[in-house]
Amino acid sequence: MINVQVRGESGTIEVRAKHGVVWGPELAGLDQSVFPMLGHLLPYADTVFNHRQVSTLLEEIPQLPPGVLTDDFARELLELGQTVLDGQHLYLWFLGD
Repeated sequence: MINVQVRGESGTIEVRAKHGVVWGPELAGLDQSVFPMLGHLLPYADTVFNHRQVSTLLEEIPQLPPGVLTDDFARELLELGQTVLDGQHLYLWFLGD
């Protein structure tokens, strides 16, 4: 399971996602040239996106094939991404198992 948090520059957790995403063939098989942000997630490592990377990530979400993310997680990811964009010195963290 990959969980998501918004963290400040000092590492403080600002917001935690209620949902996570299960690593499976749909997510693992994303073409990195089409989905450069989500295509670089790793199941057992943390991945951190800055403000500019979150902008690209938010563009990817509506383009995903069905079944890659649940609707609940996709909505929450859009909200957390917008939190990063609306704030200052915030980062979106994907926390692998």
